[in-house]
Parts: sequence; C-alpha cells; structure tokens
Amino acid sequence: MHIIPVLDIKDGLVVRAYMGERETYRPIETPLSPTAEVLDVAEGLRKLYPFPAFYIAELDAIQRGPSDDTLNRMRPLFAPADVWLDAGFSTLSQLEQALNMDGLSPVLGSESQSDASVLEKLSENPRLVLSLDFREDEFLGPPSILENADNWPSRIIVMTLGRVGANSGPDLKRLTEIKRRAGNRAVIAAGGVRHVHDLEQLEAIGISAALVATSLHNGSLTSETISSLMKNID
Repeated sequence: MHIIPVLDIKDGLVVRAYMGERETYRPIETPLSPTAEVLDVAEGLRKLYPFPAFYIAELDAIQRGPSDDTLNRMRPLFAPADVWLDAGFSTLSQLEQALNMDGLSPVLGSESQSDASVLEKLSENPRLVLSLDFREDEFLGPPSILENADNWPSRIIVMTLGRVGANSGPDLKRLTEIKRRAGNRAVIAAGGVRHVHDLEQLEAIGISAALVATSLHNGSLTSETISSLMKNID
C-alpha cells in the first residue's frame, strides 16, 4: 500500500484541510514542523518516512486557475520526491507544460473541467493523474468524465471532499465501485484515512494508494507503521 502525504497550500502556506470547506482552512500546526512553510512541512514529513511521492493541492490555483509562476513555485519540492500537483489545470496547454517538467505528475481535477475534451486528448499519457472529485453524493465536474471509464488514465484518485480531515473513514462503497470500473488501473483513495486499519481495508478491496494528511500529523501513523505498509513497494 502506497501512502502519499498531502500538502494543501493556501496563501503560500500549508493548511489543515477539513471537509472541503476551503474558506475555513488555516495554517497547519503540526509536531512535524516548526512552521507552516511548505518546505518545512515537507521536510518534517520526509523525516517521518522517505516518501517517494507527495500530493500537492494548490488551493488558490484550484479556485482561481493557475498563474504563470505556479509551476516554478513548486520546483523546490520536485526532489527527492515526485510531486502530484493539482493546480486547477483546465486547458491542454497548461497540462502539456506540466507534463514537460521532470518530477511532476499533473493532476486533472474533474471539478476544474468544463468538458471532457482535455482528458480525452491526454488520457493515454502515463504521467497524467485523474482526480474524480465528489462532495457528498454529487460528482464535481462534467458527468461524461465519470461516466466514460474508457477515457480514464492509468492512475485515478477518488477524492471524497466531505471526508477530508473529518475522522470518518474512507468511502469504501464508492471506492469499490470505481475500482470495479477501473479494471487494472491504479485507484487512489483520498479522504477519511484515520489509521492503519483503514489502510488495510483499502488494500483488501484493491486500492493501490491513499492520500493522507491528518493521520500523519496527529501520530496515528508512525514511522514503523508506514515502513511496514510500504515495505513491499519497489
């Protein structure tokens, strides 16, 4: 089971995400870092475990669209870990620029799309990550993105915003259904992971990885536990 730490960034700082209510997010307070500065928090997470990848949500860009310097501001994080970046990418040119950067896997978030055309053009790119975004039972984005599994790329995040930071557990029912439709593609859970038992349940239904934040910062997942879960990963 891959564990991918999450950095939610707002106004240049890492914030504590809660149920997708972005206007309420405040800078994170964590024993892993003395500040909420992005590089400090990333370093604290790397001391917990040398994670091979990070997921970054650039919340200002998701809400307003990426600026010209969004990708450049992320560059210091590209080594030694790969970065999965959701920055509100919504055009072919934005994603092609991101796909040309070493160490970066751009995330196409369904909530940022006006139609399915960009996904259709890039779905076979092995570095593209699709995020299927949900709020409660509502799918966020063009329905055709959810309905047409043939256009899904090799990695799919199932983002359940209402469970982010809510200590409520993953949405196993939805994840099971998406995994059934995804076939051999890797499905990644986002939202609700509380402890090792949640991760074991996800692994049991065929989920490849989980995006995790709260349980890393509150100590529910220790270095030893993370090492045990990830020991069989190449």
